[in-house]
Amino acid sequence: MQRLLGPARTIFGNRDFTVLLVCNVLVGLAYSFVAPFLSMFGTLEVGMSPFVFSVFMTTTSIAAIGISTVLARWSDTRYSRRTILAVGGFSGMLGYLGFAFVRDVVGLTLVGAILLGLASNTFSQLFAYARDLLSRSDVPPAQTPLYMNVFRLFFALSWTVGPAAAAWVMSIWSYVGTFLVAGSLFGVFFLTVLLLVPAVPPSKKSLEAAAELPLSKAFKNGPLLAHFIGLALFFCCSTLGMMNLPLLILNELHGVEWQVGIAYSVAPIFELPLMLYFGLLASRSDHARLIRFALGLAVVYYALLSLVGAPWHVYPLQILSAAIVAVTSGVAITFFQNFLPNQAGTATNVYSTANRIGATVGYLLFGALLSAFGHRSVFVACAGLSLVASSILYAYRPERTAPIAA
Repeated sequence: MQRLLGPARTIFGNRDFTVLLVCNVLVGLAYSFVAPFLSMFGTLEVGMSPFVFSVFMTTTSIAAIGISTVLARWSDTRYSRRTILAVGGFSGMLGYLGFAFVRDVVGLTLVGAILLGLASNTFSQLFAYARDLLSRSDVPPAQTPLYMNVFRLFFALSWTVGPAAAAWVMSIWSYVGTFLVAGSLFGVFFLTVLLLVPAVPPSKKSLEAAAELPLSKAFKNGPLLAHFIGLALFFCCSTLGMMNLPLLILNELHGVEWQVGIAYSVAPIFELPLMLYFGLLASRSDHARLIRFALGLAVVYYALLSLVGAPWHVYPLQILSAAIVAVTSGVAITFFQNFLPNQAGTATNVYSTANRIGATVGYLLFGALLSAFGHRSVFVACAGLSLVASSILYAYRPERTAPIAA
């Protein structure tokens, strides 16, 4: 407890840290209102086939990868994090307003690719901003993983209530209400950034690091590339699971919408203490080893999901999901930031790009796997892909998670 009280006093005694926590909660709430129900929205509300939905999600994901890569580079070399965050917040507000009322597939694709593509950079930029704040503070470098996990914890905190609240809103105002709430949250985020986040231009160290160690050179490092590929495979599984779980509960297990909301609210409750635990552990343990442990646990999680027989069977398994997320969404960010020092925007975007590439592959696979083999086989495939990802990380174990030499 003593090791946690110190960081808590530091965070809540620092205005910029507190603003960052508020921004994390707002973005987390917005995504928690949307992500668990996208597959239901696309297939049940808009009437897309599984194949068309996969193409739709793939298109928007590819757009997000391209846009976020450019914005991340600019955040390290040209513009302040405040500017990039404000653009993302405003675009997210407009994008989800579009989703509330547009039901044409082409129109939704344009809104998702352009507006939500611009908004997709908010998550990585928030954690790049967190790294900047930590580097300018008196926080010892060894405690960076703990602080990063605390910031990620507040993102997860929003998921403890978001999906259930979204399901309640949906039951009264359908998808229009759900997306209006998500758009409003991005609007509040936009105003918070404009009013409370300072405009700090990229530092000289950041400019020099971007010139000396571009991504083309960084990816020649075997462990970095292996972790990028391994996490991309894991995020493919995460995407498949995100889309498949609500449909499994509704179609295969004969559940209802509120049970989907509960399933997605259980994991964040356990993520909170587990993020603190793994953050403390990462401050004195090898980050790569923790990531390997999480991917091994993912094999068990997805294998068990393929065997569930009732909606309530899903609930306790979400504790395993919480442990996996505590590492892959917290410690993994610090892992990539350590490999690309003084390039917090680019480094965090490498992590997010692994996420998006994995999501893109997941969107492509989802329709094919579901149509050909059914809901349970999707989770069997997730277990197999997680096993491949875990094997890659074991094959390319780094000696230590230290920055790459320029």
